[in-house]
Amino acid sequence: MSCNSKGMFSKACEYAIRSAVFISVSSLKGSRVGFKEIAQEIDAPEAFVAKILQKLVKGGIIESVRGAGGGFEIPVSQLKQIKLFEIVKVIDGDAIYKGCGLGLAQCSETHPCPVHFKFKAIRNELKQMLETTSLEELAKGTKSGDTFLKI
Repeated sequence: MSCNSKGMFSKACEYAIRSAVFISVSSLKGSRVGFKEIAQEIDAPEAFVAKILQKLVKGGIIESVRGAGGGFEIPVSQLKQIKLFEIVKVIDGDAIYKGCGLGLAQCSETHPCPVHFKFKAIRNELKQMLETTSLEELAKGTKSGDTFLKI
């Protein structure tokens, strides 16, 4: 079974997660990576990746080192502490946990859409997964070849 082409996160958030995982893998190998290499590896436009990386640096997810031998990195000691939840929060905020499953503006507990309560359960599971999944876990799977960042 393959994943469909439409993700549940914004395109910026998808690229941010993929970038963070790639940077994590590089950090585990003891190296830094530049934004052009990141963009190529995650199959994303360079200008878009550069803006996303700026947000991740500002949000304290990744570090930027200037000059020769510079690039982006995440200290290996922090990989276990950084959860996907933090990346989603920096890029997309918390809208994914609050929005209506059918996109209605006035969906609530007291005025629910037809899928409100089922979708609420899915959102809660998603939030739990994002809060418990670390960059270290994802990077190790990618580094070992068990998971992939591009087809």
